[in-house]
Amino acid sequence: MAITSQSIVSSRNQLIVSALCKRLNLNPKNFHDDVLQGDIKSLCTKILMSSQSGNTLESNGEVTKWIAFAEKFPENSEAHLSAYNELNGCLASKSVLVGEGLTPSEADIIVFSAIYSYVNKDDFGERFEQILVEKDKFEPPEKVTGDSQAKTEKKKLDSQTTIEKKKLPEKAADEKDKDTSVSLLKIQVGLIRKAWKHPSADSLLVEEIDTGDAKLRQVVSGLAKYCSPDELTNRRVVLITNVKPGKLRDVMSEGLVLCASNEDHTIVEPLTPPESAKIGECVSFSGHEGKPEDVLNPKKKQLEKITPHLFTDDKGVATFKGIPFMTSGGPCTSSIPKASIK
Repeated sequence: MAITSQSIVSSRNQLIVSALCKRLNLNPKNFHDDVLQGDIKSLCTKILMSSQSGNTLESNGEVTKWIAFAEKFPENSEAHLSAYNELNGCLASKSVLVGEGLTPSEADIIVFSAIYSYVNKDDFGERFEQILVEKDKFEPPEKVTGDSQAKTEKKKLDSQTTIEKKKLPEKAADEKDKDTSVSLLKIQVGLIRKAWKHPSADSLLVEEIDTGDAKLRQVVSGLAKYCSPDELTNRRVVLITNVKPGKLRDVMSEGLVLCASNEDHTIVEPLTPPESAKIGECVSFSGHEGKPEDVLNPKKKQLEKITPHLFTDDKGVATFKGIPFMTSGGPCTSSIPKASIK
C-alpha cells in the first residue's frame, strides 16, 4: 500500500511541476529530484523562487490555502465527492480560484494538476440519436470541348494545384520563422547606475539602467539570490528594451536583463558586453537584420519562442542558435560556458 501511495504522490507532483514550469517558462528537468517528496508547498515554493516573479506564497494566503487543499486531496475515490463539492462551491460565482476575471493563477494551475488524474472523462456521443443523411446522386455535366483541349485544361489544373500545395507549407514555415526570429527583440547595451532590493520581494532587485536615453530605464530582475546591489552598480549589462512594461510585485519594470545560468540554476549572472561597446547600441546577429518590434506582443509569446535558442557556447560567447551577440566592440560573453540565457 505504501508503494501505491508513493506512486500516486510522485505522479501528482510530476503533473504540478510540468504545468507550473510551463507557465513560468522554466525547465521541469531542474526539479526532477523534488518530485518524489510529498510536500507540495515546498515543491511549489522552490519552483516559484526560481522564476523571475519570485516566491509569492508567503504573502498570498489564498494561494497557500489552495495548496493545502491540493495537498490533502484524498487518494480514496470514495472521499473525492466532498472535496469536489468544496471546489465547485468556490467556483460557483467566479471562473478562477484566486483573483478576478478569467486569468488562472498559480493556485489554479496547482489544484488542477493535483486533481487532473481523478476526474472522469465521459464520452457523451453515444447518448444522442444519430441522424443518417443520404446524399443525392447526380451526374456531372459533360464538357463540350475536344479531347485535346480537355487534356490541356486538366494538365494546367493539376499544375496549379501542385503549386498551391507547395506554397501553403512554405507560407506556414515563413510565418513560424518570423515569430522565432531574434530580430524581433531590441537588445541594447546598458549600464546599471543604481540597484536596490525590491521593497516586497526578497528574490527581486530593482535597477536603474542607462541605455543612452535622457531618462534612466527601471528594470526588476530576479537576481537577489545571485548578486548584491553593490555588485550590480556601475556594471555593464545586455537587456531587452521592447518588452511590454508591467509591474512585478507592484514595482514597474521596463525591460529584461539577459542572464546566463548553469543547468541546475545555482549560478546566474548578467551577460557582459565589451568595455568598448557604446552605451545604448543595439546588439546585432549576422543574417538577422530585420526591424525589431516596437513592443513585443505577449499574446504571440514571441519571447517564449526565442529564448530557448539563446545560449552560450563552450567559450562563453552569448549566441542565438550559435550566432554571436555582436556589438561594435565585439561579442557579448559570460563566464558560464554552455549556459542557457533568459
